[in-house]
Amino acid sequence: MCLMVPGKIIAIKGDKATVDYDVEKRTATLVEKKFKIGDYVLVQGGFVIQKVSDVEAKESLELYKKAVA
Repeated sequence: MCLMVPGKIIAIKGDKATVDYDVEKRTATLVEKKFKIGDYVLVQGGFVIQKVSDVEAKESLELYKKAVA
């Protein structure tokens, strides 16, 4: 089972995005050009696979923080 935590794109250079997860930042490959800085996204295997709404991302992050507390 895989738990995907949403992260926020804070930088884009070419086909690479820097995704901020609050506790760390990671680089992921953009497979589509539709993503932009400020988007909350899900990353799987180093690839940005899906955008999530701000509301959904914030709800997921709150649940995740409660689960690991």
